[in-house]
Amino acid sequence: MSGGATDAARVAERLAMVRESIARACARAGRSVDEVTLVAVSKRHPAEAVRAAYAAGQRVFGENYVQELVEKAAALADLEDLRWHFIGHLQRNKARQVAEVGAVVETVDSPRLARELGRRASAPLDVLAQVNVAGEAQKSGCAPEELPALLEAIASEPQLRLRGLMTIPPFDDDPERTRPHFARLRALADAHGLPARSMGMSADLEVAIEEGATIVRVGTAIFGPRPG
Repeated sequence: MSGGATDAARVAERLAMVRESIARACARAGRSVDEVTLVAVSKRHPAEAVRAAYAAGQRVFGENYVQELVEKAAALADLEDLRWHFIGHLQRNKARQVAEVGAVVETVDSPRLARELGRRASAPLDVLAQVNVAGEAQKSGCAPEELPALLEAIASEPQLRLRGLMTIPPFDDDPERTRPHFARLRALADAHGLPARSMGMSADLEVAIEEGATIVRVGTAIFGPRPG
């Protein structure tokens, strides 16, 4: 078996294991697996890795960097039903490029970014508002008390479709300690009548699903360690 085929088999195997984790968490929470969208985060992995996951049935992929998103979207344009989520910090001067790809933007964190995306989008664009639930200085996202103003700014842009909220909690070796942050995002989403809650990654996705995640973002558990 060639190295490429071996890598593809590993991606398929890891993807199956992640899906099993999602199914276990959904069963514990009394939820259907259809309620949870898996975003396979292909950050720094080659387009061939995305193709391998696509061949194994994955359709939704996430990128952290605008240039990488643009390049992979072009390289994989032949995969008709592939969908992209942008999950990194987005600078306003790169809003046009993300809008042109048509990626779901999970990281709208300010009214100014919402206005720029709305101005640049030539077609309706799905977005999530990013909330810094733990108040970490080094992370993007609006403070919970700033969320109403951000949601109002998004709602005022005709081209933007607000789907829900996203958060990145503090990393902890014990996933249980992330549970309160997930619970807080769920409460905020419920308070504003928003159905989508993007929360949970490789290490804590099961806890996130138990707390109501509808989107989980998983990279390493599917693609392995990031190159370089």
